[in-house]
Amino acid sequence: MKRIAIEMDEVIIDLNHKFSPDAASHEAQTGSLDSAKPQQSRPALFQEIEELIGEESFYAGLPALPDAQRVIERLAQEYEIFITTAAVEFPRSLTAKLEWLKANFPFISPMNIICCSSKGILNADYLIDAHPQNFAQFTGEGVLFTTAQNQQETGYVRVDSWRDIEQRFL
Repeated sequence: MKRIAIEMDEVIIDLNHKFSPDAASHEAQTGSLDSAKPQQSRPALFQEIEELIGEESFYAGLPALPDAQRVIERLAQEYEIFITTAAVEFPRSLTAKLEWLKANFPFISPMNIICCSSKGILNADYLIDAHPQNFAQFTGEGVLFTTAQNQQETGYVRVDSWRDIEQRFL
């Protein structure tokens, strides 16, 4: 059975919802966000966001991206699914992330949740991620999940939504 590793933040969970649900959704759909990396274009805001993400309560109440739950459940019938997260960078968020996954994706075994910053350790056929730098050490096929920050990236297989993932893999 082939394996798909799926990054949690920005691919499964709607992080932008916490900051500005209406604007984030509109900007993600229209591409009107500044496509520069936030740490470069707005360092103070980026620092504030990193601090918020590090809080234990940050993930409570955040929604999954549209169709993520349905499509991942379907994928799990034909692929071995692993959820990846860089929770080690924000250790206080680890418990909250695990609780969020348990509540929103009860069909994913805790044994299939991988906390890692380097995606090079993953033994999977595919990695769906919003950050192209995570494909550098990954030995399988990287699939770039479109966000406002990565729209200018080229040279990757790209998906824009969970419906695109469904069409590609099922």
